[in-house]
Amino acid sequence: MRIIKNTAIIFALIFFNQIFAQTPGFQGDPEKGKEIATGVCAGCHSADGNSIIPINPSLAGQHAEYITKQLMDFKVEGDARAKRDNPVMASMVAALSVEDMKNLGAYYAKQKTNPVPATSDDESLLELGKRVYNSGNLENNVPACSSCHSPNGAGIPPHYPKLAGQHTAYTISQLEAFRQGSRTNDMNNAMQMIVLRMSVQEKKAVAEYISTLATN
Repeated sequence: MRIIKNTAIIFALIFFNQIFAQTPGFQGDPEKGKEIATGVCAGCHSADGNSIIPINPSLAGQHAEYITKQLMDFKVEGDARAKRDNPVMASMVAALSVEDMKNLGAYYAKQKTNPVPATSDDESLLELGKRVYNSGNLENNVPACSSCHSPNGAGIPPHYPKLAGQHTAYTISQLEAFRQGSRTNDMNNAMQMIVLRMSVQEKKAVAEYISTLATN
């Protein structure tokens, strides 16, 4: 009964997101975004968003709405704690307006993703990652990652990001951030609950498998 209920919730969220993604107000100017990306952001994420630093995410090809939301969630407003607790990114977004963030999202969304070099040739680890990503772990009530992020890792905008080809180290760091509570910007705390049910090996395996996926 719990599995059926969780599945119903997932499909309801997907339906909501598809409607939400079609609403106006998310369009940005990629040319203006390029000016910011090639200046402020290039040092960590490369000029075209294809980060060569494993702990920094690749942004090329990511959904524009998702990038805009993440930039907003890094921003500290008054005494309130940011939904993504990251001092480096907090300083980077401090001077950005919402329009700037939308422009960055529009720019990165148009960039082509470069393949990320594999970090593991452990076939058993990749097989475990593939199994958890596509089927979850019913015994521990871990849903399939593909339910929200698509079988090929393309994601479902605006809330569920593209994961395909993301650096293994970055994915692991974000799963850990959800577990520790330093990242709290997931919808209905879904990721925070899921990672608590995953083993260390499962998280590593899923991250490795995600890095092998490609959507373009």
